[in-house]
Amino acid sequence: MLLAVDVGNTQTHLGAFDGEQLIEHWRFQTRAGATGDELAERIGGLLALRAMTLDDIDAVCVSSVVPPLGAQYEQLTERYLTDAECLLVAPGIKTGMPIRIDNPQEVGADRLVNAVAAYDRVGGACVVVDFGTGINFDAVSAEGEYLGGAIAPGLEVSLTALVERAARIPRIDLEAPETAIGRSSRAAIQSGVVFGFAGLIDGIARRIEEELGEARFLATGGLAPAIVPFTETIDEVDDLLTLKGLRLIHARNR
Repeated sequence: MLLAVDVGNTQTHLGAFDGEQLIEHWRFQTRAGATGDELAERIGGLLALRAMTLDDIDAVCVSSVVPPLGAQYEQLTERYLTDAECLLVAPGIKTGMPIRIDNPQEVGADRLVNAVAAYDRVGGACVVVDFGTGINFDAVSAEGEYLGGAIAPGLEVSLTALVERAARIPRIDLEAPETAIGRSSRAAIQSGVVFGFAGLIDGIARRIEEELGEARFLATGGLAPAIVPFTETIDEVDDLLTLKGLRLIHARNR
């Protein structure tokens, strides 16, 4: 069984694959200071919820935007997973995707993994919009080349900043606004955030498509369902896109 691990700044997404089939997946909060022992305990507990154990894992593939945690997953693999190897997505591994930006080593591991998964799914020009701590746009040419993209502040980052900087702004849960004209502070924030980010997505997406040409737009990330229904440019949502990309990259490096 392959354990695919997507370590984000806010959350970590795990997926257990049997061949090409995703058996189960889980999310937990990322803690930058976690040790390999702590991660083994957390992952072992999640596996146990589905009658699996660490012994069932024979390979690990990790994409991490939190540098210290990549090494901790390598330590976890060495110490707790018998005969398993840990593949860390980093410069030099085989992805099957040429990187056409000024400094290829600047590409975040999660962005490259998403691009690989999207192109494998679409088979042509595509753009991934990843709703994480930041909102990442990653463009892939019709020939399967990673071209770069755009990065905007994420929803939770923006909401937190708004609440912390404005004393009378309440904390809210993201919900679909009923109207654009909010008749309470809560409704006004819902409108501004949801419709505002939908406009941001569409605005950047249209500019990218002007440069890239016709392309398919895929969204992923935990907060995508809150915004995508109000956009006009996103073709589909796949919350498992990054995990699928990790499986593909692992297969290409075996």
